[in-house]
Parts: sequence; structure tokens; C-alpha cells
Amino acid sequence: MVDNRLIPAAALGGLLGLGLIGAGAFIGQGVVNARVGDRAVTVRGVAERNVEADLAVLPVRFTASGDVLSEVQTRIDGDLAIVRRFLTTQGYPAEAVSLGRLEVADTRSREYASQTGGPRFILAQTVIVRTTDVARVQATTRALNDLVRQGLVLQDFNGATYRFTRLNTVRPAMIAEATAAARTGAEQFAKDSGAPLGPIRQATQGSFEFLSRDEIGDESQSPDKKVRVVTTISYRLR
Repeated sequence: MVDNRLIPAAALGGLLGLGLIGAGAFIGQGVVNARVGDRAVTVRGVAERNVEADLAVLPVRFTASGDVLSEVQTRIDGDLAIVRRFLTTQGYPAEAVSLGRLEVADTRSREYASQTGGPRFILAQTVIVRTTDVARVQATTRALNDLVRQGLVLQDFNGATYRFTRLNTVRPAMIAEATAAARTGAEQFAKDSGAPLGPIRQATQGSFEFLSRDEIGDESQSPDKKVRVVTTISYRLR
């Protein structure tokens, strides 16, 4: 004999089972839809421009040494006068030339106690040229041998530093170019995957990078520069 109490329980169990199966189906469908909704492609766009430096900084550092401080100072003062005359003949106005601090080293002091022999005092003076006349600085750099011929001891000379200060004049166009390049790549990816390209989900602009035009050597010592920016953009796929 069948226990009548088991029939409702079995029916209830069956309904619960069907409910769980149905719920599982809805949950599964929900995960699929969520994944479809979250599908995205992340691409990078690059923009580059060749630019010319519009500011040049030329440091001229020279030294003198000896055992009598006053005599060494006199030689440094004489060398400073030579440098100023040289820069005047090169065509620089007075406001383009500034004087750096005078450095004095006493080799007999505690800092240099381990050194023996050689002159006691070493003085170094730096004259700094700062100008927008980049071509003139390039010519001056080539003419620095004239100072050496006049007896100056140039020290730590690494050449002029060239800078491009008008980044704001090219920034908007470069960002637009990099963004357009990123979208072109995203559209191709969407086409290959068979999914329409949706709106931007996230965008990041990288910093502007300065390189020498041929990407050889130190960028700061080259007046011919390349500016580069990379944007990273995520697009939704519908």
C-alpha cells in the first residue's frame, strides 16, 4: 500500500527540484549575459611629432688652481673677463648671460685630507648662457676651442642642453591623433570578432615623451627632437 503522506512530499520535492533547475538556468543565462555585457577591447594609440628645440642652455665651467688663494682668484677673474668678451663677440646680449656660484676647494682641508701633492686651492666658475637663439648656441659650442687657445681650462663640458617649451601648441592635436589611432585598431578588432564596437569604457593618456629625432644619444643634447604620446583606451563590445 502506498503511504498517502508521501505523495505530497514527493510532489513538493519535484516542484522544488524543477524550481532549482529553472533558477539554475536563469542564473547561468545571467552569467552569460553579464559576460557579454562586459566584453571589451583595450587598444593603444600612438602619436609622434618632430619638433625643434626653442630654448638652449649653455654652461661654460672653467677652473684655476694654485697654492696662493688670492693668486688663483685673480686668474679666475681674468678668465671670467675672457669668457664674457667671447660671449659678447658671439652676439649674446647681457641678459642672456648669468654668473653661477664660485666653487672653492682646499685640498688641505679635512674633506681632502687623504690627498697629497698638487695645488692647494682649486677654484671653479660657471657662466650660463640661456637663450631662444638655438642656432647661435650651436655655433658657439663649435667655437669654444677659442677659449682653450686663450688658456682657459674648461671642466666637465657636456655641451648645451636643448629644450622644447611649446608642448601646449601640439598637445591637443597629438592627443586627438593618438585617440583616432586607438579607435581604428579597436574597430578592426571588433570587425574581426564579429561584434559591434561600443562606447569608450575607460581611457588613459600617457605622459608626453621627448626623444632625439633619430632616437640615438641623449635627447637633451639634441635640438632635433621627437615628441611621443601613447593613449590607452578600452571600448565596450556590444
